[in-house]
Amino acid sequence: MPASPEIREAIRQGSWIRKMFEEGAFLKAKKGLENVFDFTLGNPYGDPPPRLAQELVRLATEPAPDLHKYMPNAGFADVRQKVAECMEKETKLPFTAGLIVMTVGAAGAINVALRAILSPGDEVVVIAPYFVEYFFYIRNAGGVPVVAESTEEFQIDVEAIRKAISPRTKALLLNSPNNPTGVVYTEDSLRALSRVLAEGEKRTRGPIYVLSDEPYRKIVYPGSTFSPPVAAIRNTLVAYSHSKDLNLPGERIGYLAISPRAADAAELADACVFCNRVLGFVNAPSLMQRAVAGFQGIEADLSVYLRNRELLVAALRDAGFSLVPPGGAFYLFPRTPSEDEMKFVAAAHEENVLVVPGSGFGRKGHFRIAYCTSPETVERSLPAWRRLGEKFFGKKRAKG
Repeated sequence: MPASPEIREAIRQGSWIRKMFEEGAFLKAKKGLENVFDFTLGNPYGDPPPRLAQELVRLATEPAPDLHKYMPNAGFADVRQKVAECMEKETKLPFTAGLIVMTVGAAGAINVALRAILSPGDEVVVIAPYFVEYFFYIRNAGGVPVVAESTEEFQIDVEAIRKAISPRTKALLLNSPNNPTGVVYTEDSLRALSRVLAEGEKRTRGPIYVLSDEPYRKIVYPGSTFSPPVAAIRNTLVAYSHSKDLNLPGERIGYLAISPRAADAAELADACVFCNRVLGFVNAPSLMQRAVAGFQGIEADLSVYLRNRELLVAALRDAGFSLVPPGGAFYLFPRTPSEDEMKFVAAAHEENVLVVPGSGFGRKGHFRIAYCTSPETVERSLPAWRRLGEKFFGKKRAKG
């Protein structure tokens, strides 16, 4: 067979998100787009800001001489300077352009960072539930993922992380606001994590780097506050993407920011620039670097997500489902009413409701709803959620 055994196994495990999304495409073609309630894929709702579209037109019609040329592998210096200024404003840390690497989205940033810091066999702690691609990213760099469970409320369990740290631990992947739960980690929990990592570094005899995956940090709802991990934890690298705040997931533009407080920050930045090149990215797309440069401080439009969140939380609770209301991002991660989560996913499918089973994120007995869809889709789905509640909990409980 042409594919390696490792890749064949990875394909077999696959991504439940993509599997359910593809199943949704088939169902929509069969039953009609308006009759299917697809909550599988985290595609942000709406178009990019009109001002960004205007900037793209300007760049295309009045290109700078260097727009389509080779550039420093870290990206355009003036763009990195704007990112550094924004990071300094948000974190109160002295970021410089030399600590910024423009990347092919947050996924590119994480892969670059992992390749820069890992040697074969080094361990990376991942908090469950997690974005399943993390495992593949870690293995791309020869690392070994080690899972630490979160609390019942999906917050950081520092004791679980303490137990997960070994002499081979080199990094910890952090994701707040979290995919798939929508939970936002508290400042207190981050500071407690910082203390646990400092203790762990006595065993590892070297820094334990935190890779903070933050594509949803601008999608935070009233009542919650995003606390930058880089402000609380010394050895932090920030992976950011403009997929969610500017509705640009297909353009693959983001950056990696190395904390000025991180151990060997300058050397680490050089290593990340090198890995950006040799992993084949070479540099982030030049046109999109220029396009997003002036949008670093823009606020994301939360109006649709906030409305969808309120409608679904109320409807699911009324139907009998148990859930933790999300503080950010655009995901819900309720418990399944059946011990067999696939039984519930199949029942939802019968109602033309498409969700992703929790096992795809390392936490069985749950399912993920990506509510970054139109308000009309959410509203039309409400009777289906009510029927699912009646089926699994009984009419009396479903009616509250």
